[in-house]
This record gives sequence, C-alpha cells and structure tokens, in this order.
Amino acid sequence: MRDYDEVTSFLGEWGPFQRLVFFLLSASIVPNGFNGLSAVFLTATPEHRCRVPESANLSSAWRNHSVPLRLQDGREVPHSCRRYKLAALANFSALGLLPGRDVNLTQLEQESCLDGWEFSQDIYLSTIVTEWNLVCEDDWKGPLTISLFFVGVLVGSFVSGQLSDRFGRKKVLFVTMGIQTGFSFLQVFSTNFEMYAVLFFIVGMGQISNYVAAFVLGTEILGKSARIIFSTLGVCIFYSVGYMLLPLFAYFIRDWRMLLLALTVPGALCLALWWFIPESPRWLISQGRFNEAEVVILKAAQVNRITVTTAIFDPAELQDLSSQKQESHSILDLLQTRNIRVVTIMSIILWMTISVGYFGLSLDTPNLHGDIYLNCFFSALVEVPAYIVAWLLLQYLPRRYSMATALFLGGSVLLFLQLVPPDLHYLTTVLVMVGKFGITSAFSMVYVYTAELYPTVVRNMGVGVSSMASRLGSILSPYFVYLGAYDRFLPYILMGSLTILTAILTLFLPESFNTPLPDTIEQMLRVKGIKYRQSPSHTRVFRDEEESPTILKSTAF
Repeated sequence: MRDYDEVTSFLGEWGPFQRLVFFLLSASIVPNGFNGLSAVFLTATPEHRCRVPESANLSSAWRNHSVPLRLQDGREVPHSCRRYKLAALANFSALGLLPGRDVNLTQLEQESCLDGWEFSQDIYLSTIVTEWNLVCEDDWKGPLTISLFFVGVLVGSFVSGQLSDRFGRKKVLFVTMGIQTGFSFLQVFSTNFEMYAVLFFIVGMGQISNYVAAFVLGTEILGKSARIIFSTLGVCIFYSVGYMLLPLFAYFIRDWRMLLLALTVPGALCLALWWFIPESPRWLISQGRFNEAEVVILKAAQVNRITVTTAIFDPAELQDLSSQKQESHSILDLLQTRNIRVVTIMSIILWMTISVGYFGLSLDTPNLHGDIYLNCFFSALVEVPAYIVAWLLLQYLPRRYSMATALFLGGSVLLFLQLVPPDLHYLTTVLVMVGKFGITSAFSMVYVYTAELYPTVVRNMGVGVSSMASRLGSILSPYFVYLGAYDRFLPYILMGSLTILTAILTLFLPESFNTPLPDTIEQMLRVKGIKYRQSPSHTRVFRDEEESPTILKSTAF
C-alpha cells in the first residue's frame, strides 16, 4: 500500500500551492510573537514616588524633601514606597523651619503612600501598573498577570491536541485565533486588575492552541523538504517578526489600552485567511472523509497547474488508510524502564531551564540600560540568526554538543555580567543579547532532540510532557525578573547558573545524530554514565537492527 506522501507525490514539493500554505500559515503565527510578550510594555513599571496632595500646605522646600532617599545601584534616588509624615512636615513648614538646616531628615518618621503615587510619563503615558497602582505592596500583581498568561498556555497545550484531532486542524486554528484576538480586544475594556488577569489567561489558552494547530496543519499538508523548513525556520522566524513588530507598535502608542487595541488588528486580519488555508487531507482521511480529502488535493493540483486524469485513491487504499491504528500507550510508559525514566527526568529539567532563560531574558528588557524599545527590538532580532544557526547545527553536527555549546554560551555570559564595570552599560546589553542568542538556539534545537530520543510508541507523549515542563518554566520566569528589584544581577546569576548546570546535564544524554529513530522502548539509546544489564530480548532487538537497519532521520517535530 502507498502511504500519503506517495499518493500525493504528483503535486511536487514546492509548487504554488505549497508556497501559499507555507507563507499563510507562517503569517498566522505573527500575532503570537507579540501577544504574550506585549506584557513587556503593558505591565511596565515607570519611575514613581508618593503623591503629596496640595491640601498638605507644604512650602516648596518641604514638598521637595517630602520623600526620603534610598541607595539604588550606587546612587541615591527618591523612595518609591515611603514618604515622611505630612503632619510633621506641615508643622515645620508653618514654623518656617528648613529641611536639612533646621531639621534632621533622618530622624523624621515615615509612612506609606496614603495618597497614591505620581508616575513618570517620560516613557509611558499609562500601563496597567499606573492604572491600578500595582506597586509597593501590590507589585507582585504585575508578574502574576504574566504567569497567568503562561498558565493559560499550559492549559491550552493540554486541550489543543485533542480538539485538533476531534474537530479538525483548520477549525481549531481559526476558532482559537478568534479567541486570542477577541479576548485581547476585551482586555482593552478591563475595569480592574482581576478582569484583566482572567482575560489574559484565556488569551494564553487561545495563543498556544492556534500555534499548535498551525504547526500541525503545515507539517501535514507540506511535503518532506518543505515540512522541515516550515517547522524549523518558517514558524520560528515569523514568530520573531511578530516579536520585532511589538516595540514598533509600543514606540508610537504609549497608552496601554490603545497599544493593546492596535495589537489585536493583525489577529483580526489573519481571520481572513480562512478562505485560503485548506483543511489537512491527512486528518480528513483519518476521519473517513475521503471525498473531502480528494477535493483538497484536486484544488492543490489545480493551483500547481497539474492535470489529474486518474482517481487519487483506489478502494483498497482507502480501506487500508481508514483501518490503520496504533497500539495504545499511557504516560506511565515514560517511567517503564530505568533508561526512559532518566531521559524523561533530564528532558523535563532541560526544557524547564531553557524556558526560564528564554522568557526571563525576553521579559527583562525594560530593566536594561538604554532605550527600552531598541532593547526589545534587538532581543527579537537576535532570534533570527539563532534559529538559522540552530537549523545548521541540526543538519551537520551532533545534538548533544550543539545543545551543550549553546547553553554554555548563554549561561556563561549571564554569569559574567556581574563582573562588567557599572559604567559599561552597552557591554552589559550586548552580553544579555549574546545570552539570549545561545538560549534561543537551544530552545529551537531541543524540540528536535527530544523527539529523536523517544521511541515512536511514546514520542508524542514524551515531547508533550517535556513541553509541559517548558510551560512551568515560563510561569516561573516573571518572578526571576521580579528578583531584580532586590538585586539587579540576581536574575542573571540564577538563570546563568541553571543554564550551565543544564548544559553539563545535556552531555549525559544519548547522541541521536545520524542514528535510526527508535520504535520501541527497548531500542532507545542509553543515557551516558549509567551501567545497564542487557536482557536477552534487548540483545536480540539490536542484533536484528544491525542485520536490517531502518534508516529514518527526523529533523523536526
């Protein structure tokens, strides 16, 4: 029996139809590049200090000295969350006493910002922080909104696959794209922090679901060569294009509600792609809808200017295609043997650490010295060469050493940051971008590497569990950035240390480059540094492999 790729081989690999699907599906990924990371600007915290009302009856001298100073990054700055007691200052002002000369300010009692805060508008006209005063005792709420977004991503990743398998790739793609766009639009009208956070959670669910649906739809429609480019470069680079558009929007639109409204427009435009993107013929065949699958294939042939004179499927093939079933496996199979348990644990650690580093550095751009918009743009731009380098490494070099090198590069420069002299701000920014480059490259490669480590019978579950660990890392990442409020280099020290430890851990994983993909758990490559006793069945499996090897190489998942 011919497989699907053989049945549709007459369409060619890179005709007008494949190019149209490639670019339209990649374009649908663009809004994903700024939906989650828009929090860089939406939840930004401008410089602020306690508000002193006009009713306090203070002289200009006492008004200027109403806020105590604190030491930050080696210089004294006004305190963000404390002020001197206004009643005492009003008495001194009425008596004609002057601050510093007649009154020792260090001995005055302090109080919290009872009348709210004054926020600088040098960079932002408004953010959700200035809207709802998410500072001081409530400063944890800003990172919480980002974490809730990633919790939505985690929940969405659970259900997206099942929804796509049940209702179809195309329907799920556009319904979830509508959810992402629609609930982003509703966020514009949020009346409080709680409403904004709940809507952001739902946006996260929609974002990952349409991303996964677009990814699967592209890999199922496109031929092998185009599929590899789509899954490794097309999706990733168009995601980066969306990320690069984010600071451009934010530079010209400084009000958070108007910015969020502008960011929903590309998503709304992508909904028009419904009339140009077809359903997956593979999925239609799996559902027994052969006539619909044949219509899609015939339209593809028409776009490619290919004349079809015979039936695409014969009855025997239709019967075989509809009756194909795989042996069922459960998530417990990932713990079945000592080897697969170790691989699973190491993969979870690897994915979680990489995710913490990637999203931590992406969300930390407002804290870098210099223009926040340029820093965000450079953070997005550096991902393009990172993806290209990752693709080249996957093509020609061993996985373990490529991953470890990228992680060592990313982790070591982050640790080196604390040694940079304080006046060399631009060197610090460059090193952060180099760290982002290394971690992004590793993030791109880890999908392929993990898929090659697991056997066919549990590959989808293995990558799914690892991806879930990545979501947990993204949920934690805002709080790594939050630690920077206490020590500027603490987030870099933590992320750099974890990244280097993970790089060392990667060296103990098996090497999958130029090796056949394992089909069973017994055929999995062995973790380095752990001794195993080979069972007779295991020896027999590999003896059979040597006598009749299966050459199957995967470069994308």
